[in-house]
Amino acid sequence: MIVANPAFLEHLVAQRSQYRFKLPSRPDAGRFIDQLMRLLFPVTQDCQSASQHIGETYQKLNDQLVCLFQPLAATLPASPEISAERFFEQLPAIYDNLFLDAQAIVDNDPAAVGIEEVVAVYPGFYTIAVYRIAHEMLKLNIPLLPRMLTEYAHGLTGIDIHPGAQIGRSFFIDHGTGVVIGETTIIGDNVKIYQGVTLGATHVAKSMAQKKRHPTIENNVVIYANATILGGRTVVGHDSVIGGNVWLTHSVEPYSLVYNQHQTEVRMKSLDNAEPINFVI
Repeated sequence: MIVANPAFLEHLVAQRSQYRFKLPSRPDAGRFIDQLMRLLFPVTQDCQSASQHIGETYQKLNDQLVCLFQPLAATLPASPEISAERFFEQLPAIYDNLFLDAQAIVDNDPAAVGIEEVVAVYPGFYTIAVYRIAHEMLKLNIPLLPRMLTEYAHGLTGIDIHPGAQIGRSFFIDHGTGVVIGETTIIGDNVKIYQGVTLGATHVAKSMAQKKRHPTIENNVVIYANATILGGRTVVGHDSVIGGNVWLTHSVEPYSLVYNQHQTEVRMKSLDNAEPINFVI
């Protein structure tokens, strides 16, 4: 039998009283998100959901959300029940925006077969959906849980969208791995971004917490893979294209084409000479 160190146990008890917030569990938050997605887009189902009436599912989700809000009750703007009711009042608008996001992927990705495939398997759509749900909670002044939800999606997809970002309609993330969208980012309508894109800050300082630190991307912009756009004053004008691997810390006018100029050298390999480049991976 293991005997706990009494001093350490006392330390844990003392530390527990110092925490400002209590939080719901991450597995519970993840279950809520996944069941809410199945309610909104029932293209996949398990045995339980197949036999459950949509009204029953709706009520179950409301009860789950109230449960998630309970640990936060002291910091909520209203009771957990009223806060859940206010969130579900916004669900039709969230759904409309998500359907536009899914349709944007279908319209722009040649590999997409249809809405059903996008909803069921595309990591970009899943993360956008969780972001829009979390963003609405943030607008309702729900503390901490919105970030928990987007980090849940981040862990599953490798796409990191802060719930505080402002993202317009018909948003398309293709592939998505390594995408980072910071808290004060503003993105317009009909924007497409690819894997490895960072919309970040030029530097990290706690004093910047209440300031705009991340860029603004106007309507109809395309940002290709591994581009990095930094700074709260950086604005990418509408209908611009940002090429792959671009590093951008200043604004560009609408209809700009921004790209790196680099040279790729091709030489004939001689069998008589030693390997000129030795890559070790």
